Amino acid sequence: MRLREIIICIFCVLAAAGLFVAGSQQLDKINAHRSEMKLVMNEPLENAPPSLAFATVALGAFRGLIVDVLWIRADQLKEEGKFFDAKQLAEWITMLQPRFGAVWDFHGWNMAYNISVSIPASRPQERWQWVRNGYELIRDKGIPMNPKNIELYRSIGWIFQHKIGNVMDDCHKYYKLQLYHAIKPLLGDETQEYFIKLAQTPLSIDEALADPCAVKFVSELAAADRKFLKKDELVVNYLSLRQQPGRFPKEAFAVIDKYRGTKTLEDFDIFAKAYYLRNRWKLEPELMVRLNEQYGPIDYKDPNKVLPLDWTQADVHAMYWAALGLERAGKEEYSFDELSTDRLVFHAIQNLYTRGKMIIYTSKIPSKDDPNKITEQESVFLYPDLRMFDRYDSLLRVLKEKYRKRGQDDEILNVPHRNMLKRAVLLFYQAGHQAKALQIFNTLRKEYPNDQEIKNAESLNDFARTRLLQELKDAGISDATEIITLMLHEGYARYAVHDDDEAFGREAMAKEVYDAYMKEFGDEGVDRVALPSFEILRYVGLSSFLNDMRYPEDMRLNLIERIKIERPDLFEKLQQQEEAVLREM
Repeated sequence: MRLREIIICIFCVLAAAGLFVAGSQQLDKINAHRSEMKLVMNEPLENAPPSLAFATVALGAFRGLIVDVLWIRADQLKEEGKFFDAKQLAEWITMLQPRFGAVWDFHGWNMAYNISVSIPASRPQERWQWVRNGYELIRDKGIPMNPKNIELYRSIGWIFQHKIGNVMDDCHKYYKLQLYHAIKPLLGDETQEYFIKLAQTPLSIDEALADPCAVKFVSELAAADRKFLKKDELVVNYLSLRQQPGRFPKEAFAVIDKYRGTKTLEDFDIFAKAYYLRNRWKLEPELMVRLNEQYGPIDYKDPNKVLPLDWTQADVHAMYWAALGLERAGKEEYSFDELSTDRLVFHAIQNLYTRGKMIIYTSKIPSKDDPNKITEQESVFLYPDLRMFDRYDSLLRVLKEKYRKRGQDDEILNVPHRNMLKRAVLLFYQAGHQAKALQIFNTLRKEYPNDQEIKNAESLNDFARTRLLQELKDAGISDATEIITLMLHEGYARYAVHDDDEAFGREAMAKEVYDAYMKEFGDEGVDRVALPSFEILRYVGLSSFLNDMRYPEDMRLNLIERIKIERPDLFEKLQQQEEAVLREM
């Protein structure tokens, strides 16, 4: 019996040794696969203290202990307000745990929010740099290392929507302008057809230079300026030449003039912009095309025509990253992260219909050092785009159905949907679209019959009046913007049909709301919640009416002639905004 047990033990030992030998022969192949899949996390720390660098190497597999210590210390520094020190620790943690999405989220949030606001609002350029650092870190490093982590997509979308698109930061207008000026030159004629062309361009410079005509064009640029010999800088230098020709020799721009109007220049120009969008902004034109089709504003002249979204707006970028996250990382089962990301999309569309049109204007600001010295400052103003309502309403209904099928309480989305419809009634009512306002009001009565505010309203007029009075009590900048611009919008509609008393009443009430708001907030020390002058808002109201396709074209065109004859003071002020008017019209 003992002999039998000994033989079994010997056999087991030999079998184990054989398995060890066989396993060791697979180790190199396993390590190679780990490296290919970027699962190896033993990169040395850069710029770390020698003691920390030594500890990470010495502890090997137990370096997770160091990460725990670094996390505790980083959190302490954050609570103490030492954001720059916390930033350095977070960088080391990202090197030690690149597959842990929370560290990228922490690091990006810290830069975009904590560090940025530690810089005075009088230095907006520096604040903007930290906001950019925050979203670029998540976008360029965090997401490539964690492509299926939906939290990171939501985080970058939130920075665009809340930090840049909202009004909470004192420098939010500066952020909006920087985003506008960076994206605007890449959008061409801003039609859906143009976005489709962007999506169809070659993905690499080598593919683009497979065209002999493109090779000839680039060779002529290189002959004029040796900068164009560097293939990896070709696109950046080309776009700089088109936007800032003064930085290049005259001969280089002469090449552009030579090819102007040719298919060669058009194709290379579209390729360069698409390449820059893909590689610098990480925006895929294919997804941009799909989002335009799905969420672009309604063209009331031709409902079947696709109008693109305004990609210069922060909310559209928030929508993009939320949609990309849902596409790459969304799960079939319900999750809070997925719902939060869905909310980013529908809040983006909500914002686009309450403040989706943008004008850029120049204000004259007295110098702080010398009150007699006047400086010009560029600013931005957002106002409602009612074409986005139908898109937003449809999206919310789709999401309600999505989560209802998963067995979730649809009350989560019923509340925002009901509030959105209530707000829409007032927006369309103020713009003079009584039929549309009545349609939405009847929808409210049908779908939310137990809502007390709806039950108490005897008519559309009664409901709109009650809502308006409620919003006037504590109007923030969004409420004031909607009330003022849409009252002026309707005032011009009344004026166009010679209903002069009502037109005057709308304008007078808009001025009263403006004066009340400026009395309350006009003495703010920063430009965060300031409205432009009432003259500019008049232009906004007029532009809004002239571009409102719900009104007959003759009615809109005849209004201009009437203003020119009967309101020369207004016409003169509008002429002062001629460039902006032409751009809008």
